[in-house]
Amino acid sequence: MTNSWWEVQILCDPALEDSIFWRLEDFSSRGTASEGKGDLCLVKAYLPRLPGATLDLELLSSQLHEDALCVGLPIPTLSCQLINEEDWATSWKQYWQPEKIGDRFLINPAWLPLSAASDRLVILLDPGVAFGTGNHATTQLCLESLENVDFQGKIGQVIADIGCGSGILGIGALLLGAKTVYAVDTDPLAVQSTVSNRDLNRISPESLIPEEGSVDIVTQGLQEPVDGIVCNILADVIIQLLPQMNQIIKPSSWGIFSGILVEQSATVAESLEKNGWIVDNLLTKKEWCCLNVRRSQS
Repeated sequence: MTNSWWEVQILCDPALEDSIFWRLEDFSSRGTASEGKGDLCLVKAYLPRLPGATLDLELLSSQLHEDALCVGLPIPTLSCQLINEEDWATSWKQYWQPEKIGDRFLINPAWLPLSAASDRLVILLDPGVAFGTGNHATTQLCLESLENVDFQGKIGQVIADIGCGSGILGIGALLLGAKTVYAVDTDPLAVQSTVSNRDLNRISPESLIPEEGSVDIVTQGLQEPVDGIVCNILADVIIQLLPQMNQIIKPSSWGIFSGILVEQSATVAESLEKNGWIVDNLLTKKEWCCLNVRRSQS
């Protein structure tokens, strides 16, 4: 088999790990892993080698350089090599172990046996080529926020997951007691991953409904407005989509919005308030934040 994937290795200060993961998403990373190297962190990423295209390492290196300078940390070092398809498929998975998130969730990689008996809600996950392993701060913030939604007090809730990635947030909401999740992503590979993880967790196709697209696709599938929205994407995309989201919600709906850097929180909060949302609280983890919001009539 010919070499078909780039393995990028980035040695960095641990405080830069999450921002590096986020940068790698812009380069179509199809898997990331990290491990400790003394006082440093080694991030590995796997990017497809496309016919006729080259990996712009100079651009990535420049971005990492700027990110480190902005927070006064040492400049990461970067290297890359070509690897075979089968090497990519297994290399990053060896570093990923079961992880407890919040008070109720346990993320268990699908290729590992379940850990000892636990009273936590287990999400079996194989993200494949989609973003969302539970390792990233924004995913963790969203899952922790979902724990605070009153699914038991208000049964039968219908949710929209905008930018579903691996489907982890929709699966988490269903385990907590949601009735139906409409999950959309503009990346067809993410939709495939969500379907796969739905099946891994033995969730019915009627409960978790993945489709390729964005808010307009949710609108087409809905029979009534949603009770809640989870959206873990990027700040500017959230702001852009807010008017469309307002078309699919109830006067009593709630929202969880992440993928937002802490310094972007004020801008996103202002846009939410202009669109009729009230910000109840803001959760932070490292340089990322999550806004928990509700409609004014809830």
